[in-house]
Amino acid sequence: MKPPPRLAAALLGVSGLLISAVSARADYAVLRSGARLHVKGYEVKGDRVVLSVPGGSVEIAATELIDVEPEDLFPAPPPANVDFGVRYANLIHAAALKHGVDEKLIARVIAAESNFDAKAVSPKRALGLMQLLPATAARYAVKNVFDPAQNIDGGTHYLKDLLAKYRGNLPLALAAYNAGPDMVERYGGIPPFPETQNYVRQITSKLSIEAGN
Repeated sequence: MKPPPRLAAALLGVSGLLISAVSARADYAVLRSGARLHVKGYEVKGDRVVLSVPGGSVEIAATELIDVEPEDLFPAPPPANVDFGVRYANLIHAAALKHGVDEKLIARVIAAESNFDAKAVSPKRALGLMQLLPATAARYAVKNVFDPAQNIDGGTHYLKDLLAKYRGNLPLALAAYNAGPDMVERYGGIPPFPETQNYVRQITSKLSIEAGN
C-alpha cells in the first residue's frame, strides 16, 4: 500500500538504512533524527508501523514517526513552538462545513485527544489527531488514520453522529466519544470515570470561555 503524503513518520537510529535515490518512484519517511528513508509502503500493526524499504522492511513504534513525503517534496520541519491549531485550521474548517459541527468543538476535541499530534497512538490503540479506534476508522472509511485530513474528517463525522444520537446534548456526546456509547447507556449519562468526567468538563468549560459566557 502506497503511503499518502503527510503520514506522520520518524525513525530513531536508522540513518544507516538510508537508500540512495533510485529511478523508480518512492516516498521518503522523515526520521526524527533528521534523516530520510526511501519507502515503498507501510502497514500499521497496533502501536507499531512496518515500513517497506528496498530489499526488505523495518518495524518501528508508531510514536517514533514524523512524516512520509513525496520524494520531490522536502518542506522545512515546523518550528518547535508551532501552533498546530493554526496548522490544521483549514482541515478543521473544511470538516466543520461538511458535517455541520462547530469547528471550535473539533479543535478542542483534537487538543484533548492528541494535543494536535498527528502520529499519536494510545495504549488502547486509538490513533491520530482525533484518536480513532481501528473499528471507528473503518466505519468512517478512514484508510490512513495518520493522515490529518482523513482523521479529522472521520472524527468530525463521528462527533456529528454522536450529537445526533444524544439530540445535541454536548456533554453526553463528548462522554460517548471518550468512553464509548455503551458506557453512556450503561450508566444512563456521563460514566463515573475520572478521565471521562475531566474530559467533558475540560472541553465544555473551554468552549464556554471562548464563547464569552
